[in-house]
Amino acid sequence: MENVQKSKLSRTASSLVDKESSKQQWKQHHHSHNKPSPPPLLLLFLLIPILLLLMFLLLFFDVPILLFLLSLLLLLFLLLLARRASLTTHARTPQSVQWSIGDDDDDDTNKSITAPLYPYKEGVQLYSNGDVYEGEFHGGACSGSGVYAFSARRGRYEGDWVDGRYDGYGVETWARGSRYRGHFRCGLRHGYGLYTFFNGDSYAGEWLSGHSHGSGTQTCADRSRYVGTFKLGLKHGLGFYRFRNGDKYAGEYFGDKIHGFGVYHFANGHRYEGSWHEGRRQGYGTYTFRNGETRSGEWDRGVLKQSLLSSNNPVQCAVEAARTAAESAVLAPRVEEQVSRAVASANRAATAARVAAIRAVQNGRMHGHTDV
Repeated sequence: MENVQKSKLSRTASSLVDKESSKQQWKQHHHSHNKPSPPPLLLLFLLIPILLLLMFLLLFFDVPILLFLLSLLLLLFLLLLARRASLTTHARTPQSVQWSIGDDDDDDTNKSITAPLYPYKEGVQLYSNGDVYEGEFHGGACSGSGVYAFSARRGRYEGDWVDGRYDGYGVETWARGSRYRGHFRCGLRHGYGLYTFFNGDSYAGEWLSGHSHGSGTQTCADRSRYVGTFKLGLKHGLGFYRFRNGDKYAGEYFGDKIHGFGVYHFANGHRYEGSWHEGRRQGYGTYTFRNGETRSGEWDRGVLKQSLLSSNNPVQCAVEAARTAAESAVLAPRVEEQVSRAVASANRAATAARVAAIRAVQNGRMHGHTDV
């Protein structure tokens, strides 16, 4: 037997207005159509003057005693009728009726109303733009394992879902050949993962809200490679870069450019150690040729502006800072192991999603057509 999921209907502002207006309407109807009869004591006070008038007539105008007794009996009979009418009206007074949708804060015994949502676990969801989801549902939303295929075969996602978003591990593939395998959060790449671009480039490392962020490795199709830290998709912090022509740089980056202190090794054997500014030698540093000759001093836009001895204190400080930054960049911890585990988890999640999609199609259950 299929499990029927029930959802507690929450009390909205409109239901509160309905409840209060219902009470006011009932009160108005109750007071206008069910006014109680005058109490018997009030009727007695009204009848006493009449009784006194009859006695006065009996004493001073010689009214027959029989007429007086009949009048008295009539008064008593009217009094009994009034008393009975009062009791009947009170017995028929309706009780106050209260109603609400959901929980009633004023009555702990009130039963909440529940309604079935989707009485099945797997299903197929069609979207107005042509996208299709096949997999598990929870509470009416895509949750669990499932496959989302974009229209016109633009791409697909296979993996974990939470409340209608990619969340957990999965594999995202695009029509041109790009693919991401790793962790997601709230529909975005987040955590550890591997993104392979259609042109052969790749990034393996940490992600934050859809951007490469943290420690990672960027490998290009031209065989150049950067290992270091990123910030919102850009090389930022400490890193080691091997260029396609054989040059190597280890040191500081800022905004995707060599910036700060670092050591640059040229493929021809030359070397520069010192300060950098947006990819150019700027500040104090030492340039060493492959034959051992050196040029030290203050640099400006890549050109030696003021020649100084290598023993000069500002030059020595800059060279030392560059070597320290380069060593820290080379020895920075790597995240290959974390990425490998995330990729393996993503592959398993994708397999489970494909199985859930097959079950959903076999069940033949359609969640409906949804606008996106």
